[in-house]
Amino acid sequence: MLDQVTTEMTRPNLAPIPMECDAPHLKVSGELPRELNGTLYRNGPNPQFDAPGAHWFVGDGMLHAFHLENGRASYRNRWVRTPKWLAEHDAGRALFGGFGRKLPGAPAGVTDDGGVANTNIIFHGGKLLALEEGHLPTEIEPGTLDRLGYCDYNGAIKGPFTAHPKIDPVTGEMVFFGYNAMGPLTPALSFGSVNASGVVTRFDRFDAPYASMVHDFIVTKNHLLFPILPITGSMERAMRGKPPYAWEPEKGAYVGVMKRNGSKDLAWFRAESCYVFHVMNAWEEGNRIIADVMQFEEAPLFPHPDGSKTDPQKSRARYCRWTFDLAGNTDRFTQTYLDDLTGEFPRIDDRRAGYANSHGWYACANPDLPMFGALSGIVHVDGKGKRLGHYLLPAGDTISEPVFVERGPDAAEGDGWLLAVVWRARENRSDLAVFNAQDVEGGPVALVHLGHRVPDGFHGNWVSAE
Repeated sequence: MLDQVTTEMTRPNLAPIPMECDAPHLKVSGELPRELNGTLYRNGPNPQFDAPGAHWFVGDGMLHAFHLENGRASYRNRWVRTPKWLAEHDAGRALFGGFGRKLPGAPAGVTDDGGVANTNIIFHGGKLLALEEGHLPTEIEPGTLDRLGYCDYNGAIKGPFTAHPKIDPVTGEMVFFGYNAMGPLTPALSFGSVNASGVVTRFDRFDAPYASMVHDFIVTKNHLLFPILPITGSMERAMRGKPPYAWEPEKGAYVGVMKRNGSKDLAWFRAESCYVFHVMNAWEEGNRIIADVMQFEEAPLFPHPDGSKTDPQKSRARYCRWTFDLAGNTDRFTQTYLDDLTGEFPRIDDRRAGYANSHGWYACANPDLPMFGALSGIVHVDGKGKRLGHYLLPAGDTISEPVFVERGPDAAEGDGWLLAVVWRARENRSDLAVFNAQDVEGGPVALVHLGHRVPDGFHGNWVSAE
């Protein structure tokens, strides 16, 4: 497993940065749209200390906040001061390895909490929450980026909480799930909802066909869909020093479909083995559910149970459409690729979440460059998967997930901007790029220049100042 992780780490902008800083007055090229008043928060792994054998996924979370106001820009970054981070900071060394495992020689009294809060950051119900799928949400103070503690909604939820909750654009309800809900490497999933005021209205559990790493899920107006895909979890493997998570395609691909506001009964659909980290959107068409996802034929970053690598030519994500027939004619769902371009981190105008969308965007790789897997452009697609625009960075540069910000509350779908962090390889520093969301091919309309780099990370969201 370590060999595969080491290979991924050869990508030049994955290494952590060693400092926290504030930059109150950043240089801007072009002109920042005056309607952009708020903060782009981003999250990603930034290990405080090197830990032998630790997967990139489990590095300490670092938050990056770009505040835009009246054409001006400022920046702040902070590590999320989790119990793990504080214990290692006091010790001056790594105490945890992969997936919460303590390293040999860690002091007997050190915390058992290996949470890193490193995957996403969202705003809901008046709270800014840093998320990673192994633990409860971590509440963050928006201005200082200080950690305020775990958020369990007054004890109403327990256990892991997804990094990808979905917020209903009509009701303001946040729907969530958690895997390993009955302990590490177990097949149980929890699920529930939090209303717009921040009150938990549902919390329940069910058992999946097998223990799986379930990174994202699917929500429509009336349904919840839970993909159980064969990055499998095994306590028996972990106890023998083997990969706790591994690629086992013979387990097959399952998706459980549940009524959103009914019982917890699930209808299980099957398909060819695949893996999906991220869902673009999903919606209902009569008795069908349509879900657009970024699908891998074989999982990247994780080995087979014996430690051998997956096929790199199959371990790339492509834009794919899943279709489920709820009329009961079949228990199979279809998988149709809509594009052959390698891509990841899909986003939409979130005002269409759970409903049919006419615009979507994702970060893509340049097929003409040898640095396979490094995301270096943005693709704009319509609701049928047709490309509406395609922008590529200069060779060597990389780009983060593009985050859509609408022009205003009454703007048409897709009328606004995309915000993405770009690493400039030649200068070894980063820019915040602002694109016209309807004209990505035109390139950034504004660039906010940092003096240092922001490591390639995971997810972020815009929080308006209004």
